[in-house]
Amino acid sequence: MNPPELYVHRCLELARLGAGHVAPNPMVGAVLVFEDRIIGEGYHMKYGQAHAEVNCIAAVKDEDKGLIPQSTIYVSLEPCAHFGKTPPCADLIIRQRIPRVVVGCRDPFPLVDGKGIEKMRAAGISVEVGVLEKECKGLNRRFFTFNTQHRPYIVLKWAQSMDGKMGAGSGKRVLISNEYTNRLVHKWRSEEAAILVGTNTALLDDPALTVRLWKGPDPVRLVIDKDLSLPVSLRLFDGKVRTVVFNLQKHEEQGNLQYYQLAEDSSLVHQLVVALHQLKIQSVLVEGGAALLQSFIDEGYWDEARIITNETLQIPGGLASPVLPGGSLVFQEKLFSDVISHYQKT
Repeated sequence: MNPPELYVHRCLELARLGAGHVAPNPMVGAVLVFEDRIIGEGYHMKYGQAHAEVNCIAAVKDEDKGLIPQSTIYVSLEPCAHFGKTPPCADLIIRQRIPRVVVGCRDPFPLVDGKGIEKMRAAGISVEVGVLEKECKGLNRRFFTFNTQHRPYIVLKWAQSMDGKMGAGSGKRVLISNEYTNRLVHKWRSEEAAILVGTNTALLDDPALTVRLWKGPDPVRLVIDKDLSLPVSLRLFDGKVRTVVFNLQKHEEQGNLQYYQLAEDSSLVHQLVVALHQLKIQSVLVEGGAALLQSFIDEGYWDEARIITNETLQIPGGLASPVLPGGSLVFQEKLFSDVISHYQKT
């Protein structure tokens, strides 16, 4: 008999196929096995649509349907027990009379959080929990952070020259990363729920903050504009993508544009983190500028940092990059002139 880890690994492979399309739901994969033969598999493909368990069971061929009550279903995350956009998957497993369930990790979402496991066990199903638990939690680290720490998962990103500068410091825009790395950055954008920039970055760079060089969904655009001084002609205000403006003046919505009022006498970063949780934004990519990035670092609000260093470029007298203490280098990759360093908070 094959070890359960083999099939949970397959669940994780399937789950990753939903990246960028299922948030705020978690990525989930499911595999149905009869005597070491996979007879069905599926994953959560899109938010609001069928969950992994539903797609897995639906994929079973007609000639194998009689084997379902003799099979084991492997799922990377605990089957849900509540009615949301779709019916409870725990109920489906019970109705299909599947005798054994192997779960990668428990679901921290308050409406699930052990209730699916409890419901299946109460129905006489054998439920094993915790197979490849670390890997399963890691896959959905955004979902887990949001539901256990009540804040978004925060990814910091910046590009710098070989001498540690991320701008000319004179209001002039300097292109640091190469075209191949730019494509990778757009992939990163498609994987996060939102993207955040400060006032100066919005004004000097006039970024669209959309996914143009990669296939995937545009993140919610977030910009800090305390005094509402940014010109409405900026691409951020073109109305094409949901945009939230954090400011000290007003709190209202105008179509795709939302103004979110912050308090003047409190930590900006802490308020942003609280606001993003209230807005149900599970993850955010912070793209600049230097002062905003440093504020997140100094207050300890970050989970990953991705630093792009152009090894062929120097900017004498330029704007210094943020300083990242306490980060653990996970891996590095090289794309022609750029070295991309991935850090995790330790």
